[in-house]
Amino acid sequence: MSGCEGYEAIAHVYDKLNAEIDYPAWADFVEACFDRFLPKRPELVLDLACGTGSMTLELAKRGYDMIGVDGSADMLSEAFSRAIGVPQILWLQQDMRAFELYGTVVAVICCLDSLNYLLSPEDLARCFACVHNYLDPDGLFLFDMNTPYKFRTVYGNNAYVLEDETVYGEGEADEERAAIYCGWQNTYHPDSGLCEFDLSLFEELPGGTYRRTDEHQTERCYELDTVLQLLKQAGLMPLGVWSDYAFAEANDTTERWYIAARAVKA
Repeated sequence: MSGCEGYEAIAHVYDKLNAEIDYPAWADFVEACFDRFLPKRPELVLDLACGTGSMTLELAKRGYDMIGVDGSADMLSEAFSRAIGVPQILWLQQDMRAFELYGTVVAVICCLDSLNYLLSPEDLARCFACVHNYLDPDGLFLFDMNTPYKFRTVYGNNAYVLEDETVYGEGEADEERAAIYCGWQNTYHPDSGLCEFDLSLFEELPGGTYRRTDEHQTERCYELDTVLQLLKQAGLMPLGVWSDYAFAEANDTTERWYIAARAVKA
């Protein structure tokens, strides 16, 4: 099973609650990987588990033809509405473990720990096999994953509050504020490697009342050796594991792995 089936509660506010993510810097890293590991930059790129399409749109603005695949209709709806007027994006609602394309691509990206939502090595292997199937020979797979260090120390059994307060209107006379608060409680199970996230979202409505919605998600912590082994079994040769966009070597306190792999085909 996937650990995040719908994003129904937070799809429409996902980007506001993750406003700190620097997508242009991340896209710079993606293009640096293209330059480092491909003979030329690809024309067509698959953004797997594309969510609300922030990275898809960023790369489309840079001239790439994009395919955005996600399992959540709610997230894709947000992505589609943001991409009006951007013709070079094809949106597909499909399971990342069993997606189908019309042909192969030169590069596949998968951002924001989406692969951690695959809760078993079997599911991760199925996803890798699909990626390999739809990559050109010597095609490039770029993805990131949350590390065991992050699961133990950042997630753990900790609680967080995310908030956004947007001001509408011009001038003090007609300003209106729409506040969004998200309470986030983690429960990490070291024996299984599963981390449960219980989210409670409070949205301010006209008149000052709040609407509450709740969502439950789960991620799995994978050891790096397991990830690399599954890549190789799927015919994806690891090219590097880094801790940031500057290609710094990953270490024991790295919170996010950035991984590149090449499709090996006979």
